[in-house]
Amino acid sequence: MPDQSLITTLPAATPSDRQLLDDAAVRDFITDGYLIIQSHHPPEFHLGICRQLDEILDKGNPGNNLLPLVPGIQQVFDSPPVSGALESLLGPGFSMHPHRYCHNHPAGSKDQNWHKDDYIYDQNVRHHRFRWLMAFYYPQEVTADMGPSAVMPRRQHYNQTSDTDPSRATEEEVKLTAPAGSVILLNFDAWHRATANTSDRMRYMLKFQFLRMAEPLAPSWDCAEGDWQPDAESPDGAIARHVWDWLSARGAHPDGGAAKAGGDLAALSHEDEGQRLRAAYALSTGGETAALIAALCAQAPALAEANQAKSPAHVQGGNPSELSTAYALAALADNAVPDLAAALGHDQWSVRAAAADILGDIGRPSLPAAGGLAEALSDDSFWVRRNAAEALGTVAPGDHGTVNALAAALADEDHRVRLNAALALAKIGPEADAAVASLEPLLADESRYVRHNAMLA
Repeated sequence: MPDQSLITTLPAATPSDRQLLDDAAVRDFITDGYLIIQSHHPPEFHLGICRQLDEILDKGNPGNNLLPLVPGIQQVFDSPPVSGALESLLGPGFSMHPHRYCHNHPAGSKDQNWHKDDYIYDQNVRHHRFRWLMAFYYPQEVTADMGPSAVMPRRQHYNQTSDTDPSRATEEEVKLTAPAGSVILLNFDAWHRATANTSDRMRYMLKFQFLRMAEPLAPSWDCAEGDWQPDAESPDGAIARHVWDWLSARGAHPDGGAAKAGGDLAALSHEDEGQRLRAAYALSTGGETAALIAALCAQAPALAEANQAKSPAHVQGGNPSELSTAYALAALADNAVPDLAAALGHDQWSVRAAAADILGDIGRPSLPAAGGLAEALSDDSFWVRRNAAEALGTVAPGDHGTVNALAAALADEDHRVRLNAALALAKIGPEADAAVASLEPLLADESRYVRHNAMLA
């Protein structure tokens, strides 16, 4: 064990100590995809973390055991500025994921290519409503020559980039230089990379992950202005407004208008990703679902195989339900729930899987579809079962039938179904106490992440 005397223990922060973000910071995060937060610890605290890391890394990278070996790191995430920022973006009761990793970037390390992180041993749709965050903790000052992490601001919602080779990519790059004790909160879907370390010093970056445990019922930051109207003519502005309205629990934006058809529907399959996103949010403003459901029924089977392929945006392979039509239907919120519930009975598995995922992204307004989602947990298709299990975590129904269906799904042959079923029960909370007996065997599951979610539940 490393010498814990190197770390000074500070009083734990309480929820009342947390320094919540203001409107401007939340809007910056939604728009740019990252924020830099400074913990409240003195420099010698972070120096102690670095010395422990030197000692530990000399014997090999501990992987997920990083926090047990250096428990002082928890104080960083408990500090009022950091815990307050996490609560502001993820709501109260957010959870730390068990994947914790020290990225040690020695002097002479080369540039990484641009990539997105996969959801650990799972394949989530990259929803625009962010429910996961990455946190990069720098225990030492990081200057531009030390190989800081770099991000592509405002590109978190795009799965295509001009080139993954940084020497050829044309998108803007921001190198995240920061003083010791900085925590960079990053949209989980952000394009990022390590840059070349041309200094003579080691650069440590400790990557942690956090997730939302309940859908927004009110703003969880220091909200002074409820309305925000970024430029809705650009896909980025339309997405930002949609995310703001969800995060502040305002519901769909009161634009009114009529759903567009014809060319706009065709644009859902445009070769340009920005055009597809623009079409999705333009079509979501009218409240009509029939044409979009028909488009979904055509798009889901056509793209199911391609969407599962590995790529720089989906290193382990993607979810077949990541569709431009799905973003439009999710933005329609409760207006789309009846038709999506009906689509759970479609004869194409890809349509059923997409319907389950969209209902989950809509969240609590999908409660009337909970029974259909519970039935989907026994579907012949793994993708339908997996997406339905995740969806029930955001819809969070506590009725006896749904809890029993999720308890039965804990015995699914695929670990991703078990993983999401256990997390759904954790999100439902005490109303799911009938599932405790079914959760207990998962404490010995072959997957460490299934074990964690079972323990969390």
